[in-house]
Amino acid sequence: MCPTASSPAVSARMSRQASRDTAQEVAVRRLLHAQGLRYRLHVPVPGLPRRTTDVVFGRLKIAVYFDGCFWHGCPEHATSPRANSAWWRTKLDRNMARDRETTEHLGARGWLVVRFWEHEEAGEVARQIALAVEGRRASSRRRR
Repeated sequence: MCPTASSPAVSARMSRQASRDTAQEVAVRRLLHAQGLRYRLHVPVPGLPRRTTDVVFGRLKIAVYFDGCFWHGCPEHATSPRANSAWWRTKLDRNMARDRETTEHLGARGWLVVRFWEHEEAGEVARQIALAVEGRRASSRRRR
């Protein structure tokens, strides 16, 4: 299915949508860095072409995703466009299926996958990520 914009204005608006380095993602990364946590950005998902992880703690096998409410089907804020509605429904359903597949793929390989919605407060997101990092560090110390 080839995407077709319903108007030039819609096409222009959609082309400007950030797919990385969103305001929430940058705010969370600043908070994590201020806590002394180091990570990698936009790392390819091993074994799945054309997919990347927003923030990765590689040695700990933690993959963090910041999902946009519209693009990933937030149960609170997702909307359905009226123009080209059938095409959009298919597109958004594929996005959600790809998210599930990526999470399952990484989980099967021992990764902890944490996902956050774009509307979640950056401080709380950073706190949850820091807890995940500390939990993984503690469990790896116990295994030694």
